Amino acid sequence: MRVILSILASVVCLACNAPSSMSPGGDEPGRNGTLDASTGTSSSDGSTASSSDAAMTAMPGVGPYFEHPMFFNTDVSQLKKANTSDQMIAALGSEGGWGNGNVMQIDTEIDVLSADHTTPMKSFTPTGDFFSPDCDLEPMPVPAGGNVEGETGYVCASDGDCHLIVYQRETKQLYEMWRANIAASGTFQGGCLAVWDGTKAYTSALRGEQCTSADAAGFPIAPLLFTADEVAAGHIDHAIRFILPNNRGQVGFVPPATHGTSTTGSSSAPYYGVHLRLRANYPVDSLPSEGAKVVARAMQKYGMYQADGGNIALTAQSDRHTTAKWAGLLGAKDLAALQVSDFEVIDHGSHIPLTGDCTRTP
Repeated sequence: MRVILSILASVVCLACNAPSSMSPGGDEPGRNGTLDASTGTSSSDGSTASSSDAAMTAMPGVGPYFEHPMFFNTDVSQLKKANTSDQMIAALGSEGGWGNGNVMQIDTEIDVLSADHTTPMKSFTPTGDFFSPDCDLEPMPVPAGGNVEGETGYVCASDGDCHLIVYQRETKQLYEMWRANIAASGTFQGGCLAVWDGTKAYTSALRGEQCTSADAAGFPIAPLLFTADEVAAGHIDHAIRFILPNNRGQVGFVPPATHGTSTTGSSSAPYYGVHLRLRANYPVDSLPSEGAKVVARAMQKYGMYQADGGNIALTAQSDRHTTAKWAGLLGAKDLAALQVSDFEVIDHGSHIPLTGDCTRTP
């Protein structure tokens, strides 16, 4: 079973000395104990688009991706904190708090590409990072001029997470793949692909109980990424994706998560899927930039959900395909003042043991 491999996998911090620039220093085991290496850049473009599409560039990501409200759309500013909130926050703080030396930093390496009916659909060969029945084995759109996470093209040269995220605007399908690699020869190898139907009213089981996605918690990634365009507009209307080192959480997960991974924290530590909310009386105006204040207000209204394991706490969308740019808008450590003790836990239900026995929803 996958969960057995997960629990036996070693939990190794690959980026304890992450750089202060706005880039990831590598993640810990994020999918069933698989180690994620640090990311880098590559000048190679492994796009497999046909010659007639060669002039097309990757269009900016668009949203909100889903026609029906999802868990990340809920205003939780008036909800009571969980009965276990103080205990859980204290445990997380005592075990090291955020990754990266307990500094809340922002990663802006994940891109969201946009596709339409002219975008070529490409089949892929699944790798050992593809899990059945959790993951979807079907062709996905690959826009010319696009890239995987942390790279300038589709070649996963750094052997990092290399997420490939594409939103098909016309069919309203959100394709999210973990560990994608398209070689210059056109060979497409991929890890877990989760295809989200933007027209579907998902239940609390999302894609299935005990099922992972391109993120260990089973969440969609793109809707939880805040963008430079949102920050420039002055508001973020959804909850935010965050990650923690896997030695600071318990095995298992809580709703709305449907999956977890190798964790070795104490019995009071958070579970995958934990929902944190910035305390209402936090002095937001004390933060060093207007962009930081926008993010903090979203944390007070919608909160943030733990989606994966790693060291760079917050995940924003890359500005490579957005109109607004991060430079001068929000710095990588503009939220460094936020401590674990500034947050509260929102209760979404009882802990669910991790079994790895994925049952996909219809």
